[in-house]
This record gives sequence, C-alpha cells and structure tokens, in this order.
Amino acid sequence: MLHIIPSSLPSYTRSQLALRNGQDRDDIWCAYEGTIYDLSASRLWRNGKHYEHWAGQDLTDELADAPHTNSVFTRFPVVGKLV
Repeated sequence: MLHIIPSSLPSYTRSQLALRNGQDRDDIWCAYEGTIYDLSASRLWRNGKHYEHWAGQDLTDELADAPHTNSVFTRFPVVGKLV
C-alpha cells in the first residue's frame, strides 16, 4: 500500500524534480505515480543513481523492469506531488 497523499503537499514540476538528482543538490528525489519521494537516506541511491536509474525523474514507467514492487516506496518520506 502506498502513502496517502495529503492535499497540502507542495507541488513540483518535472524541472524542479530534475534538480533533486543527488548531483546538482544533495536531495535525491524520485516520483512514482504523481508522488515525489525523498530517497536521500537510501544507500542504494548514493550519488543519485540506482543501477541504471537516475534520481530526479519520474520512475513510474521504469518500475515494470524492477525486481521489486511499488511497495518499496513506502520506506521513504513523501515530499510532494508532481505536476
């Protein structure tokens, strides 16, 4: 089960999300189904890269190729919504 998204969360554009890639800024964020998660605490996302995936992007279409389900996102804080 994914997080319930409060309507009070800030909204971010794809350009703003792209800056949270672990390289331009220390933040490591990714979006999934319109929700933005902070992956900064994950050792698997060091430097904004996780296998062939890069932070600062919407990973919705890429999850089908992952060896895990979307439940992995429940481990991370929700920081906003993608608009």
